[in-house]
Amino acid sequence: MGEQPIFTTRAHVFQIDPSTKKNWVPASKQAVTVSYFYDVTRNSYRIISVDGAKVIINSTITPNMTFTKTSQKFGQWADSRANTVFGLGFSSEQHLTKFAEKFQEVKEAAKLARDKSQEKIETSSNHSQESGCETPSPTQASSVNGTDDEKASHAGPADTHLKSENDKLKIALTQSAANVKKWEIELQTLRESNARLSTALQESAASVEQWKRQFSICRDENDRLRNKIDELEEQCSEINREKERNTQLKRRIEDLESELREKETELKDLRKQSEIIPQLMSECEYVSEKLEAAERDNQNLEDKVRSLKTDIEESKYRQRHLKVELKSFLEVLDGKIDDLHDFRRGLSKLGADS
Repeated sequence: MGEQPIFTTRAHVFQIDPSTKKNWVPASKQAVTVSYFYDVTRNSYRIISVDGAKVIINSTITPNMTFTKTSQKFGQWADSRANTVFGLGFSSEQHLTKFAEKFQEVKEAAKLARDKSQEKIETSSNHSQESGCETPSPTQASSVNGTDDEKASHAGPADTHLKSENDKLKIALTQSAANVKKWEIELQTLRESNARLSTALQESAASVEQWKRQFSICRDENDRLRNKIDELEEQCSEINREKERNTQLKRRIEDLESELREKETELKDLRKQSEIIPQLMSECEYVSEKLEAAERDNQNLEDKVRSLKTDIEESKYRQRHLKVELKSFLEVLDGKIDDLHDFRRGLSKLGADS
């Protein structure tokens, strides 16, 4: 009833495998509440976590404990009283950091509490030693003081001091007895916690075996379902191939139907044209006659063209001959003109001389 929570978080709880001391065994199926508790009566701190009705962590923090971060989201500490190592997996690095800082703070507080307790015990033992040394024996008092009056004068303060020291010793003895009772109660509590933890460990081991069996069954079932899925996928792929072939056949049928409709249309057109074939034949005969007449006319025209080409060749020949004659004539004419110029110049000279 004297315990109260001072910090609470959520994490996945693990314990070290007691057989291998290497592998982690999950102590909770899901994230559970992990809390720091402070016992005002005993001046102690504990980390407690409960999964349903089962206590999975009951660890009293001592100054010798150390919380170690092994990854960004996982930390662990060893509990020598529980003879195990606890591990916590957090959802984020921030939660892990807060838990580690609180662990260090509680560890320092536990160390201060232990130091204060030791100081009280040392103070009590020192007081008892001082009172034992300072208490004079009757023989010493008589030998030192000598007379009864002096003994009476010195006995009064000594008795008072002895009484005060005895009272202090009684108080220290009472506190020691109370502490012994507290330690006995705490030892009994630790034994009960150890028994509960052992039971929980056995239950977790049995649960692990059951989980292994379930995992093996689930793995076999998974393999069977995977094979079934592969078969269904193969069947689905075959069905898809059949669908594709059916689609292709449908398209081919549609194309053939379209071609058939086109052929029927062409056949209708041919039937219509067959009705006008006689008329076309007569027109063809008429056109053939005209074509023959045109060919005869064309032949005549070709003969005329050939005769015209012959005439043109002859006229070209005559033109070339005329050109030659004209050239020779022009040459003769140029000579005559030169002679005429020479004659004129001679006449001009004669006129000038006369």
